[in-house]
Amino acid sequence: MDRIGIIGGTGLVSINLESDYRSELEQLQISVIRSDEVTVDTEFGNVPLKCITVNCQGKQKELVFLQRHHNNGSANKPPHMINHKANIKALQNSACEVIISVCSIGTLAADFPPGKVGLADQYIDFTGVATSYNDTFAVFTSVTEPFSRELNSMIEKSLRDAQGFDDSEKMYYTYWLAQGPHFETRAEVDAIDKLGGHMVGMTMAREVKLANEIMIPYSAICISSNWAAGREPGDPSAELSHNLVASQANDRLNPVILSVLRLLQF
Repeated sequence: MDRIGIIGGTGLVSINLESDYRSELEQLQISVIRSDEVTVDTEFGNVPLKCITVNCQGKQKELVFLQRHHNNGSANKPPHMINHKANIKALQNSACEVIISVCSIGTLAADFPPGKVGLADQYIDFTGVATSYNDTFAVFTSVTEPFSRELNSMIEKSLRDAQGFDDSEKMYYTYWLAQGPHFETRAEVDAIDKLGGHMVGMTMAREVKLANEIMIPYSAICISSNWAAGREPGDPSAELSHNLVASQANDRLNPVILSVLRLLQF
């Protein structure tokens, strides 16, 4: 792969490969050639991107990083106000072959405890909010399998190796899209559990819908950063903190970045 789009959120605010991931670069024999901050104009709005050019096995390749919460130089746009159409269109206009989304999620599943990094293979969106490029004419996009199986398979191997998991470890989970910006109530989490959700987040499903419409393979690497409301072992009334969620997600970025860098070798 020569050009990979990366979307970061609460758990991946920015990417500074040379300063933060030097050992991963050395391990894979990848060197950074240059890094550029650019703004891409789309019909839906302007989007800031960071383009990182690297040398991988003697070939020049690029990582294109998008912070989904970009907000006039900061990374604090509330989830229900994100311009997903502009974001995904900017990655398409940048000729990204695939999109890797890095998500910080709240977990409901006992086999997906905080600290584990897994993948999404399905989503459930009952928010009732449409996300589509097709607002004028009826175009119906199949999302029976919304995430790229091929891309997921390549990332899965890297995530297993990085976390010391064997083939018996479950790696795939269903993402429940919550409207946000509030965290869920205990009652809502109980209902999500009954309806098949394993993890909950406020953004990612909107992105993968748009990526499917424009036929860009998309995978979501999900960092289990906290127990969902009411699921904290021994303390079902524990409050959720955005800052704590973000810090716990940041602690698990190494296997995520390593998995992304390994895609450059394909």
